[in-house]
Amino acid sequence: MKPLFARAARGKATMSPWMLFAMLGFCVALGPGKQEEEDYEDVPINKTWVLSPKVYESDVTMILNKLLQGYDNKLRPDIGVRPTVIETAVYVNSIGPVDPINMEYTIDIFFAQTWYDSRLKFNSSMKLLMLNSNMVGKIWIPDTFFRNSRKSDAHWITTPNRLLRLWSNGRVMYTLRLTINAECYLKLHNFPMDEHSCPLEFSSYGYPRNEILYRWQRRAVEVADQRYWRLYQFAFVGMRNTTDVAHTQSGRKLQIRCLISQDLLYRTLPKLIKHFRIIVLFLGEYVIMTIFFDLSRRMGYFTIQTYIPCSMIVVLSWVSFWINKDAVPARTSLGITTVLTMTTLSTISRKSLPKVSYVTAMDLFVSVCFIFTFAALMEYGTLHYFTSNRQTKKAKANNHAQQKTSSMVSIHPGMSLLQMNNIMHYHDEDDYAYDCLDGKDCTSFFCCFDDCRSGAWRENRMHVRVSKIDSYSRIFFPTAFGLFNLVYWIGYLYL
Repeated sequence: MKPLFARAARGKATMSPWMLFAMLGFCVALGPGKQEEEDYEDVPINKTWVLSPKVYESDVTMILNKLLQGYDNKLRPDIGVRPTVIETAVYVNSIGPVDPINMEYTIDIFFAQTWYDSRLKFNSSMKLLMLNSNMVGKIWIPDTFFRNSRKSDAHWITTPNRLLRLWSNGRVMYTLRLTINAECYLKLHNFPMDEHSCPLEFSSYGYPRNEILYRWQRRAVEVADQRYWRLYQFAFVGMRNTTDVAHTQSGRKLQIRCLISQDLLYRTLPKLIKHFRIIVLFLGEYVIMTIFFDLSRRMGYFTIQTYIPCSMIVVLSWVSFWINKDAVPARTSLGITTVLTMTTLSTISRKSLPKVSYVTAMDLFVSVCFIFTFAALMEYGTLHYFTSNRQTKKAKANNHAQQKTSSMVSIHPGMSLLQMNNIMHYHDEDDYAYDCLDGKDCTSFFCCFDDCRSGAWRENRMHVRVSKIDSYSRIFFPTAFGLFNLVYWIGYLYL
């Protein structure tokens, strides 16, 4: 056995170099395959590295430190050389609600300003630096303000909603989000069929036109989806943008005061120089950029709340024309109820409006409806007065005639025919006194009784019966109200 083990030992010693060589070849054969798998997994990353060289944070820090070294953010770009041109753009996120009482509206916008600052040029493989709001306070920013804003809020949650972009050629873009309550003077003559153009004005607060020029970008104003706007009573029609120049007048007034004041001329020269410096600060022409938002009021709410109820109350007041004239409580209560209801509706319709001194379209409609209901009540009052007065006078005349007849018969029993003729003649005179108003002649007074037997009424003269006033009103009131509505709606909607 020893020789066998010895041979095996010698074979092991003899084959060890070959075994090592085989193992090395096996490892070489396996190595490239594993390496290819690793390379296959890193192909996208390697391609990205090749196309876009990696830029380290230290490189951006070095660029910013170099730009801010010796940079004075108190001075505008190209000061003393040429005006700084500010290109502006507005993205309207939402509009509304519109407050007609305070005459203002709320708007949420993304406001962008772009200008060139030669002090911020840099040479790097990066052409654009995307920065946050921490960089805003370190460079010069235009002093833009909104001229017709009553309250403006910048969004600060969770961080200030501002961004800054720097291009290698010195171009700067500054964007922020704002919510503004701006003034909008509403002309309510055609309310609620009115249309308005609500402005949003902005300009530089301290730089006149020879220092800063504002310009609109090519796509200056854009709007978001209008389905989520809180306009409620209004519909968005369109918008337009304009550019104007405002001339300040305060400096001119101050200059006149300086010329008139004798103390400034004869006392001390430094005070005069000081005042003239103030004049220079106030004088100037400022570029004003304005966006007009055209709004048209929706009538649905006012039609349901005002126009339909007022019309129904007017129609309800006409029911009294079909009620018996002797039903005094029914007709009186109906007329008073309709008048009081119209008074309440007119008061409620005014609550949604500012206290303007002129008459609006809704005021006209409500007032006419009130007049119709009041006229219906007065119609019954007139009818009741004359009919009740006529019946009273008839009863008195009959009683008086009966008393006369009885007295004349008892005193002159033999003169029956003459007495009867006298009674009939007296009765005719009494009828005339009753039928025509006291002290009035039927030829010169609009007589509204059944018959005037004095012969004053001639042929072809209009004769109005008191008992027929209800019949006339059933035709006159609906016809007049229909003609009013025809003229009203055509005039305000189409003219």
